[in-house]
Amino acid sequence: MRMTSVDNSPAMTGVVGLDSILRGGLPRGRLFLIEGDPGVGKTTLALQFLMEGVRLGERVIYVTLSETTEEIHAVAASHEWSLDGIHIYELTPPDALTSDEQNTLFHPSEVELAETMRGVIDLCTRIKPHRVVLDSLSEIRLLAQSPLRYRREVLALKQYFAGRGCTVLLLDDRTGPTGDAHLQSLAHGVLSLDQLAPLYGAHRRRLRVAKLRGVSYRGGYHDFEIQRGGLRVFPRLVASEHARPFERGIVPSGIAGLDAMLDGGLDRGTSTLLLGPAGTGKSSIATLWASSMVARGERVAMYAFDEGLATLFARAHSLGYNLRRHVDAGQMVARQIDPAEMPPGKFADDVREAVEAQGVGCVIIDSLNGYLNAMPDESFLVLQLHELLTFLAQQGVLTIVVVSQHGLVGSSMQSPTDVSYLADTVLLLRHFEFQGELKKAISVLKKRTGRHENTIRELLLDAAGVNVGDPLQQFQGVLTGVPRLGTSLFESERNGHDGRSRARAQDEEGHAP
Repeated sequence: MRMTSVDNSPAMTGVVGLDSILRGGLPRGRLFLIEGDPGVGKTTLALQFLMEGVRLGERVIYVTLSETTEEIHAVAASHEWSLDGIHIYELTPPDALTSDEQNTLFHPSEVELAETMRGVIDLCTRIKPHRVVLDSLSEIRLLAQSPLRYRREVLALKQYFAGRGCTVLLLDDRTGPTGDAHLQSLAHGVLSLDQLAPLYGAHRRRLRVAKLRGVSYRGGYHDFEIQRGGLRVFPRLVASEHARPFERGIVPSGIAGLDAMLDGGLDRGTSTLLLGPAGTGKSSIATLWASSMVARGERVAMYAFDEGLATLFARAHSLGYNLRRHVDAGQMVARQIDPAEMPPGKFADDVREAVEAQGVGCVIIDSLNGYLNAMPDESFLVLQLHELLTFLAQQGVLTIVVVSQHGLVGSSMQSPTDVSYLADTVLLLRHFEFQGELKKAISVLKKRTGRHENTIRELLLDAAGVNVGDPLQQFQGVLTGVPRLGTSLFESERNGHDGRSRARAQDEEGHAP
C-alpha cells in the first residue's frame, strides 16, 4: 500500500543553517545522497534529520548496515540526545553459508545482497515511514561487486520509495570510485561533506550542495562545525541578500583635531582602515571610536585576534576608557578570536548575527593580520573580506579594521595584503624620531565620502586618552621616520630661489668691469 503525502513543504533537516542553504529544506518524497569521508559528520546529520521528523510527528527509521545499535546510541549520547521515536534497525548481512547450506547456483554475495535488500524493503513496507536513513551504501556496493549491479540495486530502492511520500537519505563514505557520477545521477540531490586537516589548528569542515533538482539552492562551500548538540552550518555570506535602508550620518570621535582631519568624523555605512606598524596607536584609535559610540547609546562589537580581552581592557583603561564596564552592561560585545580554531565562515556568521540580532552599529576587527591567519587559503581573503564589508555597509554599520604593517620606521612598510582599496577611509599612522624621542604621527590617505585634511598631525596617547595635535607644518619628512625641522616646502623653494638669485647677482657684480 502506497502512502500519499499532501504536504508539499520542504522537509526541514533540523541542522542549524542548512535549511537556509537548501531554501527551506529537502523536497519531500525524494532520495538524497549524503557523501563524505569517515568522521566528517554524516551520521550526526542523519540523526538530526530524523529527530526533526519526530518533532513534527512523523514516523522515521534508521537502518544501519555498518554500525551497531550501541554505536548509534553512543553518538546520540555524546550530544545528549534522546532517540525516542526513532526506529533503529540493525540489518547485518547473513552469515556465510555453512557446509550444510552449500549453494552451487548462486555466489554467496548475491544471496547476501538479496537478503539485505529484502530486509530493507520489508521493514519499510511494514512501518510506512515518512523519513528513512540508510547507513551506509558501502555495504551494498561491496555485496554488489560490480558497478552495474550496484546501480541497479540503488535504482530499485529509488523506484520503491517513489510515490510513497518517504524522504530517504543514503549515506556514502566514498569507499567507491571518487566522484561516483552513476550514483549521483540517480539521487534527487547530493550533499558533499569534506574535512580539511591544516598543518596547524583544528580540522576545518565544509559542506557543498552538489545537486538539488528544482531548487535554487545557495551554491559553493559553506563552513560547518560539529558541536555538542549536532552540526551547525554557517551559510556563506552573500551581501546582496541582506540589504536594507538606513539613516546616514557622521560619527565623530570626540577629539577635535581628529574630527577636523576627517571633516567631522566617520560616516555610517563605511569602512575605515587603520594602517601602521606596531605601537603607533591603531587599536587606541579604534577604542576611541568604540567608546564614543557607546556614549551615544549605540552597541559596538570588537573582535580581538591579536590580544586577549584582559590585555584589551587594561590597555583601554590606561587611556581612560572603561571597556569592561560597557561589556558588563551589555552595551559592547568583546570577543577574543582564536584563528587556529575558528573557521572564517563562523566568524562572518557571528558578525552577521551581532548586527541583525543584537543591533550592533559599529564592528571593529583587530586585526586583519589575525583574520588572514584564520583563512584556509589566502587567495580567498579579499573576496570574503569584500563580502563582509559590503554586508556591513548595507546595514549602515561603521566598520573599523586594523592592519599591522611590517617594520617600525621609514616609508618602506609592507602590509600582509593590499586591501586599502576596499576601505572607504584610510588612516595612516607612523613613528618618527625627534630630539632623541619616538613620537607618533597620523594622516588621512583617503576618504571617499567627503573631504579630509592632507596634513600630518602628531598623535598623543596618555592617561588622559587620545589626542591629536596641530599640523606638523614645521617638519619635513615625517613619514620617513627621521624628519628635519625647517620651513614649509613652499617657503624652502622660495628661499632657495631667492638665494640663487642673490648668488647670481653677486657673481655678475664680481665680474663687472
